Amino acid sequence: MQYDFQYNKSKVLQALRLHFISRPEIKVLAYAVNIFAIIAAVMYGLHKIRPQAFLLCSLLWISLVIIFWFVMPNIIFRKANKTFTERFKATFNEQGITLENIQGYVHWEWEKFSNYFESGQFFHLYFNARSFFLFPKDGMSNDFIGSLRVLLNEKLRYGKY
Repeated sequence: MQYDFQYNKSKVLQALRLHFISRPEIKVLAYAVNIFAIIAAVMYGLHKIRPQAFLLCSLLWISLVIIFWFVMPNIIFRKANKTFTERFKATFNEQGITLENIQGYVHWEWEKFSNYFESGQFFHLYFNARSFFLFPKDGMSNDFIGSLRVLLNEKLRYGKY
């Protein structure tokens, strides 16, 4: 199975956001900050704390949203800008995945990947908890997507890392 693709910046940024907010440590941090914000709001409403403490908590929450929703995805996109601006040809078969562009090719055996995750716009193939490759669904037909799902389910574990 083979297809050509190129990345769309807005879709890549959304996929990176999904990656970051689905990380277990980010979820724990978000829950902790939200609980802290709720407690601060209740305490402020009961006049147990001063407005500055409530404002500080609100700024912490807003800062986390900005960092994980805007800053981190854009940093990763800029670091890998060369990858995200090139055109690729991907070949999926029983042995693994071959990725080609004008500069050469790389072949990954299925054992190199730990798991995969499917989002609305991409197949996320993870090498480890922090390293993954995005295959956009834009250039894929429905039959290709179905066949790729079957192959990925045979070769990899499904789920977020």
